[in-house]
Amino acid sequence: MNSHPEVRRAWRDGLGVALATSAYGVSFGALSVAAGLDIWQTCVLSLLMFTGGSQYAFVGVIAGGGLAAAPAAIASASLLGARNIAYGMRMSPVVGKGPWRRAAAAQFTIDESTAVSLAQRTPHARAVGFWVTGIAIYIGWNLSTLIGALLGDVLGDPKTYGLDAAAAAAFLALLWPRLKQRQAIAVAAVAAVLAVVLTPTLMPGLPVLVAAVVAIVVGWFNWLGRGDMPPGEPSDVPELEGLP
Repeated sequence: MNSHPEVRRAWRDGLGVALATSAYGVSFGALSVAAGLDIWQTCVLSLLMFTGGSQYAFVGVIAGGGLAAAPAAIASASLLGARNIAYGMRMSPVVGKGPWRRAAAAQFTIDESTAVSLAQRTPHARAVGFWVTGIAIYIGWNLSTLIGALLGDVLGDPKTYGLDAAAAAAFLALLWPRLKQRQAIAVAAVAAVLAVVLTPTLMPGLPVLVAAVVAIVVGWFNWLGRGDMPPGEPSDVPELEGLP
């Protein structure tokens, strides 16, 4: 592990988020088996799809409608996973060049790896944060999925153990330190309100995309952001200088 403080912080953030995310992989494994998928189908979903929100959407629709609902389940999972396109574009300068490196990065480009990466201050720390988080979560998520699938009915309702809140807690821990500027606070508040209001009425995935559009619009026009950069803001952000 590199001794640079920023790199150590990237390792710490990545492994911490990976631990929290892996914990609720147990709940996915149990819910998937309860929805009617067998252990191997559940594990293949995590190995290949590897995006928790889309996986939950898929098994949720299957649980409600059985195999007849498979087209709707695939559509819901795909819609929710569309956000990863934006993540891929944002992470492109972080992961570096080369077809093999980019192909590998595509599998690890998820909410958590993107969030941890962007929370770092230097280009090298952002790259470390991305890879450490993505790889650690991939290993932990698949292991915990297998454990949850094996436990199945023995585990019961994962909500009893609070595993359904692990992901939300990890994201809140990443978001909270960044809420120091008016623009960030406004975007977070509006996105949260939209998600709460729209989730009961729209298909899974749409509230997330609507909230993302709001963030893009606010950032594009820099509403509430003028003159709001704190003195300690790093000057090496990708938009200003680029990444190696």
